[in-house]
Amino acid sequence: MSTTVDLSPISGPSAWRGDELSRSTEWIYLLNDAERAELEAAGRRFAADDPDLRTVTAADYPLDACAGLIGECARQMDSGRGFVLVRGLRTEEYGDTVAAAIFYVMGLHLGTPMAQNQHGDVLDHVIATSDKTLDDPTALPSRVRDRLPFHSDSSDVVALMCLRGARAGGASSLVSGTTIYNEILRRRPGLAHLLFEPWHWDWRRQDPDAPADTYTSPICSYVDGIFSTYAGSSMIFSAQDYPEVPRLTPEQIEVLHLFDEIAQEPGLPLDMDFQPGDVQWLLNYAALHSRTEYVDHPEPERRRHLLRLWLRRDVGRPLVPGFGKNVVKAHDEEKTWVPGGRFRIGEAAVPNYDWGL
Repeated sequence: MSTTVDLSPISGPSAWRGDELSRSTEWIYLLNDAERAELEAAGRRFAADDPDLRTVTAADYPLDACAGLIGECARQMDSGRGFVLVRGLRTEEYGDTVAAAIFYVMGLHLGTPMAQNQHGDVLDHVIATSDKTLDDPTALPSRVRDRLPFHSDSSDVVALMCLRGARAGGASSLVSGTTIYNEILRRRPGLAHLLFEPWHWDWRRQDPDAPADTYTSPICSYVDGIFSTYAGSSMIFSAQDYPEVPRLTPEQIEVLHLFDEIAQEPGLPLDMDFQPGDVQWLLNYAALHSRTEYVDHPEPERRRHLLRLWLRRDVGRPLVPGFGKNVVKAHDEEKTWVPGGRFRIGEAAVPNYDWGL
């Protein structure tokens, strides 16, 4: 394993700019009739079978006609730009349960679903359940309408399916971690090396049951020619609340702010206006994600509503030891879940409106 970093610009398909991609549709995969028909049939069978979401496997629901679709999603995440948007599902015709079943079957063919909350739910929802803002420390980012900062999630892959869009706003925003790094290297080369050093991340805020207040991880990894990022400066800054954590240096604070500033610069992010049925597959190591602020429809049944999957995707991607939330993943395999999880597709397709109140 070679982890030598020579602090040179990183090239390749993961080093993209949003203003360039927005002029094309190369990042959108349009389903053909055979793929759509197979996914719809699999979703209806899945909904009828009603399997346990924790134990069902891809082999139980083969997708022969979709081999090209699954292969392209895998290729783009593993060695391409890091994401793909799949378009063409008619979710408004067959309702949320079948739509959720299709989404889950696709997920099974691209990784292993992970628990996303203390109940162990493996299918979660992004929907505003309160009028809180992110200034409120009790607010859940997935349950408010604020713009979110660019960040990485707790999984190898994060996937979203749009059931209903917002009245206004609510675009899904992605930005290339590779491009951010290249820009830092170009503008402040003396700070770039800090991204490869260990940082303390707030574990307690992410998981109240965590066995420690913090864990450590670099922001960037470069192993055997593969570049990866893991970002979320708010978790680094909040880790400073613990007295045992070393104080950030002025240079570290500067590079964190620079990272966030570059991520938001016009031209770098790609904003996607989700349509009902759109499915976004994203490798957390290749791109960061956020969303723009949005306004909901007044009717509760028309609220912006996305389904979310977190997947483990074990394809041997080389990473420096302890990169990202690997320690969190190991802890999740051992923890005891709070009763109340929803592990059948019919109930899992309905949001838990007790969250984020």
